[in-house]
Amino acid sequence: MQLDEVTISKAITESFMKDFLEAMDVDVAIGGAGPAGMTAAYYLAREGVKTVVFERQLRVGGGMPGGGMMFNRIVVQEEGKKLLDEFGIRTREYEKGYYIADSLEAVSDICSKAIKAGAKIFNLISIEDVMVREADRLTGLVLNWSAASLAGLHVDPLSIRAKVVIDATGHASEICHIVVNKLGGKLRTKAGRVVGEKPMWAEKGEKAIVENTKEVYPGL
Repeated sequence: MQLDEVTISKAITESFMKDFLEAMDVDVAIGGAGPAGMTAAYYLAREGVKTVVFERQLRVGGGMPGGGMMFNRIVVQEEGKKLLDEFGIRTREYEKGYYIADSLEAVSDICSKAIKAGAKIFNLISIEDVMVREADRLTGLVLNWSAASLAGLHVDPLSIRAKVVIDATGHASEICHIVVNKLGGKLRTKAGRVVGEKPMWAEKGEKAIVENTKEVYPGL
């Protein structure tokens, strides 16, 4: 069969636009396709929740591909191993209670599972703002191509509607910062704002993540 470049271009454009249009009104919109964002997307989509993820970078995975100091390995505890087992990610025990996994395998398997569960992931799209309505409740996200920002181009964004927004942007907490800085919103934290990072103490940090994963602002 002779290939036709225009047919290929049409296939890419039409299929992408179909998915993008469907993503403009969803149950849950997630900012950030790191391991946390993609894991959330997997569990939501698996239960039939219409879920979309926006990632500003070319690739997914956040900081996980780099492992520790560019050594592409991750270490998890017994509880984390159960999660990796569910995703089909291979692990081996290093010492009692410490399990090693390949960070690239972990990223690719989590991404694959999330997409196959029904979540849509759009890379190279940045979240510029949030959409709000009555009582300043979050009702969606304001998006633009990452390339437009990198090139310094003044391009108006587009908006999508979501019943719930998840900030999975990692250390940056970008969506939370938008709520505080642009809305003057008070987050459901002790300080009423993004608390920020603390010094290294892995055990306390892991517990703090679990304790603080909650609705921090109406719709967020």
